[in-house]
Amino acid sequence: MGLSEWLWYHKYWLPPGATWEDMKDSADMHYPQPQDLLLCIPGALLLIIVRCIFERTVALPLGRRLGVSDKLRPKVQPNATLEGFYVLLGRTPKEGDLISLAKQSDLPVKKVETWFRHRRAQDRPRLMKKFCEASWRFTFYFTSFFSGLALLYDKPWFWDHTVCWLRFPQQPLPPTLGWFYLLELSFYCSLVATLPFDVKRKDFKEQIIHHIATITLIFVSYCANLVRFGMIVMLLHDASDYILELAKMLHYMKWKWVCEAVFIVFAVVFIISRLVLFPLRVLYSTYYYFVTKFQLFLISCVINTFLMILQLLHVFWSYLIIQMIFSVILHGAKRKDARSDTEESDRSEAEDLAKNKE
Repeated sequence: MGLSEWLWYHKYWLPPGATWEDMKDSADMHYPQPQDLLLCIPGALLLIIVRCIFERTVALPLGRRLGVSDKLRPKVQPNATLEGFYVLLGRTPKEGDLISLAKQSDLPVKKVETWFRHRRAQDRPRLMKKFCEASWRFTFYFTSFFSGLALLYDKPWFWDHTVCWLRFPQQPLPPTLGWFYLLELSFYCSLVATLPFDVKRKDFKEQIIHHIATITLIFVSYCANLVRFGMIVMLLHDASDYILELAKMLHYMKWKWVCEAVFIVFAVVFIISRLVLFPLRVLYSTYYYFVTKFQLFLISCVINTFLMILQLLHVFWSYLIIQMIFSVILHGAKRKDARSDTEESDRSEAEDLAKNKE
């Protein structure tokens, strides 16, 4: 058995009794074909190009019109010694390093410490960059969610999860659902490709795990013709994502009370969709049917494993969301995003600017 034949061996991908012969296209029926997913590569590249155009021609002018502006940051004086340490050894030197660098640069330790704070501030993403990123994700998630809802609202299996499994895996694939699947896969591939250039947040590692789990589930569920179940998973995720991006945009616009109201709506939708509907409609359904109705096969184990990874991430993010609501909104604590990308406070930056003006 060659590598390709071993990789696509039907007993790995399909329940016992089903073969790839059962999934061959006919004149009036189309089934998911793994090679279709190769289109996600040009699809991801196209979305990156569309995103760049959108951020420059739509999000940037919109942000300026809505009053989003970048704060003036203190300028960093060129210093080859300090810059070399910053690039090669670390952005936050320890006390011993500060003393050593001060001697090498013939500067007071305090000035060396200030130089590094200014240099870190210089590398922090600008407010307008964050607004543009949030605007793009809001536009995609909003369009994706309501498009998916329009595609699924009249499908009986959308309302009754037991219908998702009727005649599985011999379920014809409507062209619209196939293109929707491809669009979602292309989008998440584009997010992975742009991660090094996007705003880096505290949950960066969790985001990588989430994207990998999502891409794996989309790929595997398409190849195994679990498109019905996959559509429900994607819709449940998109239901709250666009609300979060809207809350971020309002935060960058400094519309405090509107932002907090939208964030609370996001929290409610997130918890209902991820901690109630996802376990009841997805986890229970896949576990129950794969264990009781079908004999276990490799892909069923993979799918359930990655679904559990997503659910653990849902619990982690729910904890952060609830913590933020209680500490910031209800108790009036100092506003600080649980997924913030900032390292220095705006206050210290403002103090440095004031000193420079004196």
